Order: sequence, then C-alpha cells, then structure tokens
Amino acid sequence: MGTLTAPWKQLLLSAMESNAHSKHSSFFQLATIGSNGRPSNRTVVYRGFVEDSDKIQINTDSRSRKIEELKHSPFAEICWYFTDSWEQFRVSGKVDVIDVSNPDPVKLEEREKVWFASSLKSRMQYLGPNPGVPCLSEQTHGLSLDSSAGPVYAFCLLVLDPDQVDYLNLKSNERLTYTSKQSINGEKCWTSERINP
Repeated sequence: MGTLTAPWKQLLLSAMESNAHSKHSSFFQLATIGSNGRPSNRTVVYRGFVEDSDKIQINTDSRSRKIEELKHSPFAEICWYFTDSWEQFRVSGKVDVIDVSNPDPVKLEEREKVWFASSLKSRMQYLGPNPGVPCLSEQTHGLSLDSSAGPVYAFCLLVLDPDQVDYLNLKSNERLTYTSKQSINGEKCWTSERINP
C-alpha cells in the first residue's frame, strides 16, 4: 500500500525550515482522549517522518498515561504553531503504539532506529522512575546506560498516521483543510479545500 505525496507535508517542512532557528519549533501538543472521556494534552518532541511517508514519529515512555489512553482510543490530534511564520497545523489521525511487545519485526526495527537517533540524554530518561506517580525520592543518580545497547523496555515509539490536516496561515489569512481517503488500489489520496479562517 503506497502513499501519494501529502500536499500539506511540504507546507509543514517549509514552516519547520523557516522557523528552524527557534528551538521551540520542534515541539507540538499531542491531544488524546482520556479513559474518562475528557481531552488529555501534553507537549511532545517531533522525531521526524517515517521514511517515505506522511506518518509522524513521537518518542514516549511506555509507562506514561498517554499509552493507556491510546490503547483505549487510538485517535489523537497534534497542534503545531510556528511563531515566526504565524502558521498552525492541526493534524488528526490514528496512532500506532510500538512498544517492546509489538509483534511486527519491521515496526520493532523502526523503534530501534529511532532509539539510536535519540541523544544519550534523551535515552536516559527511560531509566527513571515511573512517570506520573508520586515522587518517593529525588535520587536518580547511579543510573547508567550502554550507548550501544538497543531500546530499553520503557521506550515506546508512537506513529501518527494522519487522515485530516487543518492548516492556518495568520499572515496571509489563509486556511486549508486536507482530508485523506483510500483509493481503489490502496493508495492514500489527499483532497484539499480552502475554508474561511
């Protein structure tokens, strides 16, 4: 199953390039649906696109609350605002949770590839105590990680497969929505529509 080039992807890559000097341009918000039915939102780091696709990668801790939320409902939306170019991207879709128990060897290979692409400091955070539980001790020293070892148990790769993108450019006062559908031959096809901002 192939993917035709997503027309919004070049807009996003251009926004990233024109805002690259701002460190915060690689951060966006990821909203999931809590098990209580309420929205749950947090800031995450962009880790790239899955090669030759429009799927967005996010690293996370498999012990975090968002994993249970995504297992309950696999749908999420990211909101990415670029302060210099005044562009906002809201990207909705289904999230694939790729943890150590994933049965697909290709996905596990991608998880490992993303692990090694992360800094050692970033990898160390997965050795810490469980996120979101009461802090019993301030001590996290003494943890060590073999930089050549593969992903630790707590490391999880999230892959957002977009099906809708809402693009807003506040400088040009332009807003477009992009929606994907599967064609007869299994390709992902995108349509766009200009809408009022």
